[in-house]
Amino acid sequence: MHLSEITHPNQLHGLSIRQLQQIARQIRDKHLQTVAATGGHLGPGLGVVELTLGLYQTLDLDRDKVIWDVGHQAYPHKLITGRYSNFHTLRQKDGVAGYLKRCENKFDHFGAGHASTSISAALGMALARDLKGEKFKSVAVIGDGALTGGMALEAINHAGHLPKTNLLVVLNDNEMSISPNVGAIPRYLNKMRLSPPVQFLSDGIEEQLKHIPFVGESISPELERIKEGMKRLAVPKVGAVFEELGFTYMGPMDGHNLEELIATFQQAHKITGPVLVHVVTTKGKGYELAEKDQVGYHAQNPFNLATGKAIPSSKPKPPAYAKVFSHTLVKLAEQNPKIVGITAAMATGTGLDKLQAKLPNQYIDVGIAEQHAVTLAAGLAAEGMRPVAAIYSTFLQRAYDQIIHDVCIQNLPVFFCLDRAGIVGADGPTHQGMYDIAYMRCIPNMVVMAPKDEAELQRMVVTGINHTTSPISMRFPRGNGHGVPLMEEGWEPLEIGKGEIIRQGDDVLILGYGTMVYTSMQAAEILSEHGIEATVINARFVKPLDTELIVPLAKQIGRVVTLEEGCLMGGFGSAVAEALMDADVLVPVKRIGVPDILVDHATPDESFAVLGLSSRQIVETVLQALFKKELVVVK
Repeated sequence: MHLSEITHPNQLHGLSIRQLQQIARQIRDKHLQTVAATGGHLGPGLGVVELTLGLYQTLDLDRDKVIWDVGHQAYPHKLITGRYSNFHTLRQKDGVAGYLKRCENKFDHFGAGHASTSISAALGMALARDLKGEKFKSVAVIGDGALTGGMALEAINHAGHLPKTNLLVVLNDNEMSISPNVGAIPRYLNKMRLSPPVQFLSDGIEEQLKHIPFVGESISPELERIKEGMKRLAVPKVGAVFEELGFTYMGPMDGHNLEELIATFQQAHKITGPVLVHVVTTKGKGYELAEKDQVGYHAQNPFNLATGKAIPSSKPKPPAYAKVFSHTLVKLAEQNPKIVGITAAMATGTGLDKLQAKLPNQYIDVGIAEQHAVTLAAGLAAEGMRPVAAIYSTFLQRAYDQIIHDVCIQNLPVFFCLDRAGIVGADGPTHQGMYDIAYMRCIPNMVVMAPKDEAELQRMVVTGINHTTSPISMRFPRGNGHGVPLMEEGWEPLEIGKGEIIRQGDDVLILGYGTMVYTSMQAAEILSEHGIEATVINARFVKPLDTELIVPLAKQIGRVVTLEEGCLMGGFGSAVAEALMDADVLVPVKRIGVPDILVDHATPDESFAVLGLSSRQIVETVLQALFKKELVVVK
């Protein structure tokens, strides 16, 4: 059977181990060819090919439920659930999503994009099953990196108290999330892998048996059975923690041995109550470059499959915002030992790996634990340190209570640096940074700012470090800057709550925030071609808003447009409209941003076009809304 013939996972039933191994090779080939062409997550999916096939061999996917934690490792799942023929559209507009989506396929039983949610969801489904008197298996597949998240531990704690609720948790243990895992739990799992019984059967037994007189090589057919027996003896020692928590523990298993996986899963399904099967895999399995560099090949832009090198851009690009941020922070931290950078398992993504390399004592990785990261930062700030919590906008949502309760209520000077704010592209709705303007500006004591370009980002990093009277946050986008000149040091801080006029005109006031400032300038130039002159303000701060600058100009000019790369509800435009109403300046205000919809996966340019956020579309909107005119193309 060829992989292209599989449209339903139940077609795996009855296939021999050899046939499954052939399917595994085809999955890896298709996986590699597709990601090399489109970009996407590489290492995670390559590591779970046999795990997926072995597990699905023992399930009836017309009834049984499998919840993949995060979902970026589920490309093999997608390839055997009817998406082979259009898998080449991976992460492209209207194509196959990079994560699981319930609306995409009936076998995507639970959507995800953030880690540590699978056990909770699978337990919820298991409880619903029992309440309704139904019969199906509920399985969560979770990585050891995701197990560092508190939500996963909360779910394990709950499930362990339900001895009659059948639930299977498959722990995919590859010692990695994106970067190497940190903390006591991964260290314990590593100890389990290296415990004397397991180490004996993996390293010593074969060599020792070879030296037995008259036996030597002839014992090899029995060797696997001896190893398996020894592994069973090891279980009480290595699985003690999970057994104490109420789970039946099985493992650790070789995650690339299909025969062993299938036998183990079949046995696990027969056990009443919660079961944890510990499977050891290699991230990037089958692609040597990805196995050797598991961090670098976690996810890739389009690349040459033969060399592993990224396909070069046709023209050089300005530095990425994250790179400018990390360079600036490292320079400041070298001069100020109180600065501590904090990441939640995203060192490379946020650029804090540069801080780790240069100043390891001023760097903390808490694992996939954003709530802990924020309250840890609050504790550091309470003792006079300058914590910089560098967390993606979408992931900081997970620590919202901690922002309010532990930071803002106590008015502690934590500096939040929100990477990937705004439209992020191919990762889709779980990763879009749409809500941080709204969710930050509504909290008392919080200062909220965004730079117009990478040079202003440098000044805002200094501003955030220097601001010690309250919490402060800065958002910046994914991708590259505008190519403006940068300074190596000596950056001047900005005055809190002060914007700047960057263009003057009498017909309309355009207020741009963050990434939309340059778009505001482009729109103003097009409007000028139509005889309409705009004043453009770089707001810099949404809170405190520069009402001393904005209100008199709004009153004088009489027409206001706000531009933001974030949700309109409660965002920057809402802040401006509220300020004008409070000042009794009742002029037309047109807010332009992301409406009340989920932004799906596509390139950023495609998303901007769909949302009407290109400069020409903005001009059309402004002309129709405030001037009752149509856009005329000027040659």
